[in-house]
Amino acid sequence: MPQHIFPMLKKKEQTANDSAPEQFLLKAQIEALHEELELIEQKTNAFETILRTSLADELIEEQELRILYKKLQQAKKEKRLKQKKKGKNYKEPIGIKSIIRAKSDTSNKEEQKEKKRLYREAMLHVHPDKFSMDEEKIDLATEVTSQLIDIYRAGNLHELKLYHTHIFSGNALNQAIDVYPEGTKTILQDSYLIKEKEQLEELLFTAKNRHTYKILTEYPDPLLFVDELKVYYTDKIAKFRRRTRKAKL
Repeated sequence: MPQHIFPMLKKKEQTANDSAPEQFLLKAQIEALHEELELIEQKTNAFETILRTSLADELIEEQELRILYKKLQQAKKEKRLKQKKKGKNYKEPIGIKSIIRAKSDTSNKEEQKEKKRLYREAMLHVHPDKFSMDEEKIDLATEVTSQLIDIYRAGNLHELKLYHTHIFSGNALNQAIDVYPEGTKTILQDSYLIKEKEQLEELLFTAKNRHTYKILTEYPDPLLFVDELKVYYTDKIAKFRRRTRKAKL
């Protein structure tokens, strides 16, 4: 081997040895951030589950009315468009297109009970309020709940079961947070580790500033927040009822 190669090899070896302590420290910091983030998310998720359970009826009715209100708004837009196309001779249709419902079998109470159970479980699992920090997820959750409402009101238990399974399989909403991008553990470059640490710090900052986490850590009795939410949702439901009172379901 040529002699001039040895200094180059020694320089590379020295650089690797110098960066090792810094990489070890970064990895330790990343692990600590990850553990703290996971703990905060566990506490927040558990608290939000209690809130959703306590407000199940209000959450479901509010979302049903919200979806109905959006359909009413869409129907109004379509009417205005038709008016522009037809001009003075245009006759406004009476009411809006109703959601098709299958005739319920009153004799089969067990089936009705099962449909209601599946519906409530699925609705609470994908309710848009769960994704208040993620606009894209809110839009997706709204679409999913809209489809869920239509399936439930159509009265088909088989379709409801399929959609319930689809939701809980994780295919309807991808809720996983990619804290560690693929290959992180095998890449030792300082720049990559620094970037990963910064990403975790941002996630941790967001988690700590989540409203429900602040309630959990700042309220003497966090469960008092349930009463505040009941007032909030009661007001929203009343407003949506007024806006949708002429709708035919």
